[in-house]
Amino acid sequence: MSGDRGGGGRLPAAMLLDLDDTILDDSGGMAASWATACTEAAARTPELDAGALDTVIARVRGWYWDDNERHRVGRLDLGAARLRIVTQALAELGLDLPDCAAAITARVTDLREQAMRPLPGAIATLTALRGHGVRLALLTNGAGPAQRAKITRFALAAHFETILIEGENPWGKPDERVYHAALRALGLPPDATWMAGDNLVWDVATPMRLGIHGVWVDATGAGLPADAPVRPDRIIRTLPELLAGM
Repeated sequence: MSGDRGGGGRLPAAMLLDLDDTILDDSGGMAASWATACTEAAARTPELDAGALDTVIARVRGWYWDDNERHRVGRLDLGAARLRIVTQALAELGLDLPDCAAAITARVTDLREQAMRPLPGAIATLTALRGHGVRLALLTNGAGPAQRAKITRFALAAHFETILIEGENPWGKPDERVYHAALRALGLPPDATWMAGDNLVWDVATPMRLGIHGVWVDATGAGLPADAPVRPDRIIRTLPELLAGM
């Protein structure tokens, strides 16, 4: 169930939107992609156990992405980050297989791209928001070429007046400068603007500190964790809920 602390039945002058796991399903195929890549690698490499490798990779992935600095560096070069994760996982299993690590990395990248698609109703919501006169800006972390490729693949650029990609700027979320840049580009104050995204820190806590209405996309419906850094102004499961009451 969505939560609301104001904002129901009205829309802002502008909305800032996250891309991955807000508009596009970026992580839905993650577990299956890694499992498939491990299974295929094990079929080619007798000393590999697919299940054991998949388990260790999952643990190493958690360790890698849990660190803010590794996350910042890794999201700007996902191929290098994935290769490091696979190489470390193989090493923990006592294996030195650089060609295998490279093959798994390439296969996972291909599978993740194949699995990516817009979340249900997300594109229609962008169209509807624009129809209601809401001006849209896209704020996304990651490398410029990779994020631009997603934007082009799903024809998203036409929906947004402003697109700010971390890899094309000196900063990304949650640096306050990215939100200030979006507001300047739109020529609007924070209190006329909402920010919607799935990351409680990047997409909600920092914008709310700046006076922007914060909307958390809780795709799993798990609710706010006990250690949540902020209480969002609104909680939704999917973007179409933004239009509720319109």
